[in-house]
Amino acid sequence: MKKLITALVIGFITLSANPIKAQISVNFNIGAQPVWGPTGYNHVDYYYLPDIETYYYVPRRQFVYMDNGRWNFTSSLPSRYSGYNLYNGYKVVINTPRPYLSFKDHKVKYAKYKAHKGQPSIRYSNDPKYFKNPGHPKYSSPSKGNQSNGNQSNGKEKGGKSKGKH
Repeated sequence: MKKLITALVIGFITLSANPIKAQISVNFNIGAQPVWGPTGYNHVDYYYLPDIETYYYVPRRQFVYMDNGRWNFTSSLPSRYSGYNLYNGYKVVINTPRPYLSFKDHKVKYAKYKAHKGQPSIRYSNDPKYFKNPGHPKYSSPSKGNQSNGNQSNGKEKGGKSKGKH
């Protein structure tokens, strides 16, 4: 019994001398998200756009789409999607590496969101966390303080936010 108590005391002293440190990593990329992206997400790697079966890679600001059996990475949509309105189309948030490799599954799983409208976008949000996005009308940079260019919300964001992860 004496040995057990001694071992517990030594263990307690050892733990007290070297406190266990929990490391928590929280990744935010709100300022990097495009203003046409949906509200409610602190971090986004990819958006899947079911209407045009295309992905958008947020960190590199690139669209990822299939053309002639190959995935293309470009800063703008191809001309065949020139009439597509990024603000109106539904965006599915996908935070996995290279989701386009699962395109066949995504095409089926998210087909129900084709032609789905009404998703609130960052551009029209009055949540101050989005003001750090350079494309937001109330953009404020750390060096400039909180500035607004006077644009109003225009009422496009109505109802509750859809925060469901897909």
